[in-house]
Amino acid sequence: MVKKTYYWIVLFLVVASVISNLGCSRKEENKSQVTQAHYTYRLKWLFNASTLGELWAQEKGIFKKFGLNVELKEGGAETDALTEIELGRAHFAVASSDQIIRAASKGARPVVIAQLFQKNPLQWIYISEKTKVNRALDLKGKTIGVTFGGNDETIMRAIMAKYGFTEKDLTLYAVHYDYAPFWRGEVDLWPVYRNTQGVFLSKKIFAQDQTPKFVDPHSFGISFVANCLVTSEKMFKTQKDIVEKFKNAVLTGWIEALDPKNEDEAVKVLKKYASDTPEEILRRQIEETRKIVLSPSGKVGEINGEAWKNTLLIMKHQGLIKSDVDLNLILASPLP
Repeated sequence: MVKKTYYWIVLFLVVASVISNLGCSRKEENKSQVTQAHYTYRLKWLFNASTLGELWAQEKGIFKKFGLNVELKEGGAETDALTEIELGRAHFAVASSDQIIRAASKGARPVVIAQLFQKNPLQWIYISEKTKVNRALDLKGKTIGVTFGGNDETIMRAIMAKYGFTEKDLTLYAVHYDYAPFWRGEVDLWPVYRNTQGVFLSKKIFAQDQTPKFVDPHSFGISFVANCLVTSEKMFKTQKDIVEKFKNAVLTGWIEALDPKNEDEAVKVLKKYASDTPEEILRRQIEETRKIVLSPSGKVGEINGEAWKNTLLIMKHQGLIKSDVDLNLILASPLP
């Protein structure tokens, strides 16, 4: 009788131990799954100086320090980052204000959690020995390159509307990836991103013993918001902790990458993804990127409510959206 009782006690303890170990194993497995959760981040364009902050966050382990396993995916002309957010193929993305406003006007619910660029890098380059543009009125009679359907066309038409220009006063020229019309002098002003293409073209112009200059829409009173960090409304509301960690990781990446004392290391990070670009060009691109990412107060990621209001107004006046958009529904920070 004693032996049977002893047998059952031992059997009970063994079974209890096995169940306990299975429970602990499952808890550890679930914990591992939480910490290793995978997040997809779709960028607006290819890896270059405009994605330096994200590349730095990835290369320097900043995402992992925040407990995030992040896959960076390049964007491009054929990629619609906001559609990927809407369909759940990406958790976070970079998109420009016009893309965000258009999507919201069609019923999508993207949420802007940070404004990565405080100033729009879209400008027009020209050769000062051939063209003079000291004020907006000097645009009259010029042939100006635009990407029809792109935000450079939207911005140029906003300048035209502000100063009362029509297409009789200047010529809009459809541009593609070939710069030949600019070099041949067929186009006076060519649209570029100041911190990337602008640096390349400036070097070539200087090499011809000429001087590059830029038309900056901001100097003509046109504010049009560029790159922003976006997530879905669902994720913003249901995973606030993850959203906050992700935003902080991205902004930390930008702060560290643009710190002048980290420039040598930032060049190395960019060089890994742009091996054919000379170091001299990369340094210049970082310098120009610093000017568009940092706010006047030196902060990163601030949402500029007034610039968003101006962007929405431009799009409404040009008939680019068919229904109004409540900016308070798409901006994480409420408008003042």
